[in-house]
Amino acid sequence: MPDAILRVQDLTRLFRVGGFRTRGQLHAIDEVSFEVASGEIVALVGESGSGKSTIARVLAGLYPATSGSFVFEGKAMGRREVRASRGDMPMVFQDPFGSINPVLRVGHALLRSLKLHRPDIKRADRFAEAVALVEKVGLTPGEEVLRRYPHELSGGQRQRLGFAQALASRPSLILADEPVSMLDVSIRIGLLNVMKELRDNEGVSILYITHDLASARYVADRMIVLYAGRIAEEGLTTEVIGSPQHPYTRLLMSSAPDPHLAPTAFEGDDLGEPPKVINPGPGCRFAPRCPLAMDQCVVTTPPMVALSATHHAACYAVKP
Repeated sequence: MPDAILRVQDLTRLFRVGGFRTRGQLHAIDEVSFEVASGEIVALVGESGSGKSTIARVLAGLYPATSGSFVFEGKAMGRREVRASRGDMPMVFQDPFGSINPVLRVGHALLRSLKLHRPDIKRADRFAEAVALVEKVGLTPGEEVLRRYPHELSGGQRQRLGFAQALASRPSLILADEPVSMLDVSIRIGLLNVMKELRDNEGVSILYITHDLASARYVADRMIVLYAGRIAEEGLTTEVIGSPQHPYTRLLMSSAPDPHLAPTAFEGDDLGEPPKVINPGPGCRFAPRCPLAMDQCVVTTPPMVALSATHHAACYAVKP
């Protein structure tokens, strides 16, 4: 991808688990590679425990990578570079109180971000800039919002504030970790529209982490499906949703049925729980739940197969 702003190559993060006699390694993410283009929204989707949030936390520098690498804006990112670039790649958390102090007024977080990341703005002009930021994400009137305390805002308003705070540093990429999962269904669409507007009007790329296929379908340009720490399928959202090829993607589709789509072979099947991926063996990690599994699936990990120039899946049952 020639205009990629983020390139992730074989990113791996392992966690030690167990005690002295039962020591093991949990493979949270395992050799994950993908790219995000400038001005693009990419959705990382999958069940809880698939490694979505771990990827975001490694990119944000909250966890060190066990192995692998990533390049952001043409620069290889070590721990020192990640710390220096946090304003260029901020994170919006699932719980808005993860980045907003509940005992201080709303304006405090924004003014502090502007002071840290925008030294070009004079102190007398910071409040006006903060007003402009909150109004960009749909919080009006801006002056009144900045004088409130976080508990005076609804959940949706607090998440909009999280995006305003991320926007304060003029970022190139925002890591949005399940930003709508704690919101009522009726108000999720508003925040998804904010993400689209930031992409279209501000040119900001967004790595959108979610387990909700409907919201990913609505907002994302491309989709990456994760299972047990590995990529199962990736491609343009229209391709992945319109023609899912990996059995796991089809399972996710059947869990949120669309009355306009034909029933899939997975509907009504109980395929068990996702693995804990502690000291995993060789082979496809979805094989124990897959009705299409063959002997080869439990012996070697399937390679990524190109279904088109923009659509790929890692499955032996998939034919290019």
